[in-house]
Amino acid sequence: MAGRRDRTQQLRGSRIAIAILIGIIIGCVCAVLFPNGFFNSSSSLTANERVQVGSSSCESPARIKMLKSDFASLSEKNADLKKQVRELTEKLRLAEQGSDNARKQVLSFGPQIKAGPFGTVKSLRTNPTILPDESVNPRLAKILQDIAVDKEVIVALANSNVKAMLEVQIASVKRLGITNYLVVALDDYIENFCKSNDVAYYKRDPDKDVDTVGKTGGNHAVSGLKFRVLREFLQLGYGVLLSDVDIVFLQNPFSHLYRDSDVESMSDGHSNMTAYGFNDVFDEPAMGWARYAHTMRIWVFNSGFFYLRPTVPSIELLDRVADRLSKAKLWDQAVFNEELFYPSHPDYIGLHASKRVMDMYEFMNSKVLFKTVRKDQDLKKKVKPVIVHVNYHPDKLNRMQAVVEFYVNGKQDALDSFPDGSE
Repeated sequence: MAGRRDRTQQLRGSRIAIAILIGIIIGCVCAVLFPNGFFNSSSSLTANERVQVGSSSCESPARIKMLKSDFASLSEKNADLKKQVRELTEKLRLAEQGSDNARKQVLSFGPQIKAGPFGTVKSLRTNPTILPDESVNPRLAKILQDIAVDKEVIVALANSNVKAMLEVQIASVKRLGITNYLVVALDDYIENFCKSNDVAYYKRDPDKDVDTVGKTGGNHAVSGLKFRVLREFLQLGYGVLLSDVDIVFLQNPFSHLYRDSDVESMSDGHSNMTAYGFNDVFDEPAMGWARYAHTMRIWVFNSGFFYLRPTVPSIELLDRVADRLSKAKLWDQAVFNEELFYPSHPDYIGLHASKRVMDMYEFMNSKVLFKTVRKDQDLKKKVKPVIVHVNYHPDKLNRMQAVVEFYVNGKQDALDSFPDGSE
């Protein structure tokens, strides 16, 4: 048994030796036949490089020119893309800044509160006033410090074309003892007139755009300038009661203001409906069941007599109107109302200003007076206007004088000779 085991082990060892020998022989053969190995990447790369170098050396001038042109075009497109990225980044930054400003503005109103019980909740109507900035116009600031009462002033714009009406208005102001009244003199004639009649005035620094209209324009043209002129008054922190010159003062208007809104204006309306608003139903029979469409109507605010609190929305209103009037020939009163009332909608952000309509019998337009009040004996006796604005009639001076005769001098038939409208 022992001898057989030894022979088996010897045979196994011989097989292993033979296998090793065969492997060595095959390795030698491969080494001779494939000295660089089976997978030679370096030789392949070298061949490719030789091909590329050869092809590069054979490139034509036209091909090189085309490649340069493509490179220049791509560079230009890359620059445009970079510019677009910068612009979009800036828009995003501004949008985020605007959102942050809106958030800060809301927070400035005070801490958040819970809503109260039904019927007790009232929204905020009165915006905070701005911080006065006297550096805007130190000269005007000094004038207003001397004449303003409780940081409020009446402002009237005038040139030599409206001097006669201005005289009637100044007489009515002095009769009432109103001291916070200021004339913005648009030419040298009115400046000298105010000096000689002891009337507070302010003459603006030279401004070509304003001076051209201010010195030669009529009542409507001059009226449009106020939206540029009044901005500095608000920036200085003063409440402004703007008055056209075709207005007679019969009571001190500051005793009849509410001051709870950014804009407080008299109305062109002549009844409760037209002055304060009404539901106007539009009838379209072709629509059948849905033939009636409800619309909200109100007659416009009068841009010749309004009170502005020194708030951001008030200044924004002036900026919006002045900007539009500078770009197109528009009626200032129409633009004034469009900016006040048009709501936000696609591609337009509306003005977020609070507004109040003045009492139409206290702040009376000439249509109310000549078409309604003078024909009603009860109204003639009971109603004593704060002001009368002769805005509906072209014979302004004569009617202003008649208003003084009737309400101040007591001449009962002073209004009778005039027609309801214009002749």
